[in-house]
Amino acid sequence: MDQNLQDRVKRIVELMGLSGVNVDFDAEHKKVGITTGDDEWLKKHVPDLVKHLKHLINIIAHKEGAESYFVDINNYRKERESLIAQLAKAAAQKAAATKAEIRLPAMNAYERRLVHVELAMRPDVKTESAGEGRERCVVVKPL
Repeated sequence: MDQNLQDRVKRIVELMGLSGVNVDFDAEHKKVGITTGDDEWLKKHVPDLVKHLKHLINIIAHKEGAESYFVDINNYRKERESLIAQLAKAAAQKAAATKAEIRLPAMNAYERRLVHVELAMRPDVKTESAGEGRERCVVVKPL
């Protein structure tokens, strides 16, 4: 990551007024990791903050001719991915055992892809996306 871009990202995070902030850049894997002290406001707003900060960082990166970056705050995305993988496995087990379709909660495209990838190698179930817009979800079907 260009030093100018790193400086801009650090400045944005400083201006947010979060306490105990550490910003780590991994240019090779195109990742920006932000860790901050536990803050009740932050806990409530981390999903939106990750989304909006990623958008802002990527606008700056594109303006400077760099590629998009993966942004995580306090390992929220990493923990969310793990939770989704566990949910997918549990749904697959239930679908295979009951021979019934299991409809997962609505998810964004990235999260739905995680479910499809997680269950792709299972011979006893298949996955399909269903629904429209914000209500789009994954349905796990027994084979």
